[in-house]
Amino acid sequence: MIASIEDKKVLFITTKRLDYIRNTQEIRLLQQYAADFRIIGSNEKTYFFRLCHVYLRLLFTSVKPYDTVFIGFAPQLILPFFAWKFHDACRLIDFFISLYDTFCFDRRVFSPTGPAGRFLHLLDSYTLTHADFILCDTRCHGDYFVEEFHIERKKLSLLYLAADPSIYHPMDAARPDCAAGKKVVLFFGSMLPLQGYELVLDAFCTLSARSDYFFYFIGPLPDYLKSRVQDVSNLFLTDWLMQDALARHIAFADLCIAGHFSASIAKASRTIPGKAYIYRAMNKPMILGDTPANHELFTVDQNTAFVPVGDSHAIADAILQFFGD
Repeated sequence: MIASIEDKKVLFITTKRLDYIRNTQEIRLLQQYAADFRIIGSNEKTYFFRLCHVYLRLLFTSVKPYDTVFIGFAPQLILPFFAWKFHDACRLIDFFISLYDTFCFDRRVFSPTGPAGRFLHLLDSYTLTHADFILCDTRCHGDYFVEEFHIERKKLSLLYLAADPSIYHPMDAARPDCAAGKKVVLFFGSMLPLQGYELVLDAFCTLSARSDYFFYFIGPLPDYLKSRVQDVSNLFLTDWLMQDALARHIAFADLCIAGHFSASIAKASRTIPGKAYIYRAMNKPMILGDTPANHELFTVDQNTAFVPVGDSHAIADAILQFFGD
């Protein structure tokens, strides 16, 4: 993979916000290895407008000066529609997610055997087939791509996720008064089903009577779950935080919850949660789901505990065990 960008002129394309963890990681790689590079991306708030922005810029951008076209998130929305522009360049893609897997099995929006599911499978397959090099984020994920889409394994390169060290690093941060003197446990997420966020919330509620604990749950929790925990006095809820504020909250936490914890979504066992990389970069103890992907990078030690997936009581017990309770 490095050979395709080292000392090369690279056009980097992404449809995700430029400050997304995978984008910042790949841009750092380009800064380190590429002779020169240009970024086509957008920080528009909605995905539709970001996609429109990227498409317009691509239509009026010549690819001839570039040795490599590096497509980050999500190549399925770029390569099939602009392959005619890229045929003279090396095509490197980051196949961070399968649209077929995500929408048919993770989020369960479409049936895998229905028209939409078959189309997404075709889109994934076309994208993988027409790439020269493919990045994947875990060995487990790469194995799935080979088995499901019958791609050549020699095309694959492994690139584990990495937190942005300019934001996420060991630091000191003052606790709010509500958490002062308490055992602080933190979870954040985007509330995707594979994260098993309901299990984390259930674990926090199980320990709601413990006045010596304080829990932070950060992310856009559905309203029906917010109403369920409105009387939990040792739980702080917020929809989201800017990255600098999130880093400060992680810094003052004693223990962080990573995941993934879903037992019903296969993708949860093939991927390492992005928050695990952030916790590791900040040297914070964490609880992980006991999955094959997590075991690729992490082992049991004083900063890392594994729990069975699908079990909120196991998460609660691991919290108590961490604090010796």
